Amino acid sequence: MDELRHTYFVSFSGIDGAGKSTQIEALCGRLRKSGLRILLISFWDDIARLTKLREGASHSIFKGDKGVGSPSAPINRQDKNVRSWGMTCVRLFLYFADAFSLRLKMRKALRSEVDLVIFDRFMYDELANLALQKRAIRAYVWVIMKIVPKPHISYLLDADPAKARARKPEYPIEFLRTNRQSYLALRSLVGGMTVIHPMPIEDVERVIFMHAFNKLSFKDSSTGGTHDATLIELNN
Repeated sequence: MDELRHTYFVSFSGIDGAGKSTQIEALCGRLRKSGLRILLISFWDDIARLTKLREGASHSIFKGDKGVGSPSAPINRQDKNVRSWGMTCVRLFLYFADAFSLRLKMRKALRSEVDLVIFDRFMYDELANLALQKRAIRAYVWVIMKIVPKPHISYLLDADPAKARARKPEYPIEFLRTNRQSYLALRSLVGGMTVIHPMPIEDVERVIFMHAFNKLSFKDSSTGGTHDATLIELNN
């Protein structure tokens, strides 16, 4: 295989410590070796609006730690795990802005020369921070998903909260448990998310690669044909 017929979009979502970065790096490496042009987009760095203000508020108002936690240097973040009504209102505004930013980024990517766009987190990772059991919030999610085109593949890396926190100690275990359930509820609400259940890292890597290979349309340079041409057209 040497190229894709279209620009495809793949997203990775899941609780902190689920292994998204590891699997994204593995998939990018395997596809780039096949000659595919890959664009990696970090949701927080490339999509989210007012990030400095958001980080500053987390640190100054809620006294949360900055940076990324590790087993040798755990931290205590105070941002998406703060569930007050005031913070919910702020999130609804910010997530709305992020949705339009994401839509524009995806349309720009369609005009690029890349074969595959991989998102390190997606709109789903913000929506999972909301109280999805409330009817008004579910209506909000519906509106957001009308703004944001769905990726061709959306991976939800499921993980045991305790093991995820051991790998990336940033949030209380109670929040990770709640957040995991929120992701699964979101999957039922919006549809189209492929859950990768907990298993050894190498097995997850193999499952993701084979699923992506079979789901997308890769051209075969030897025959000019395609492998399993299952297409989901991007609604832009």
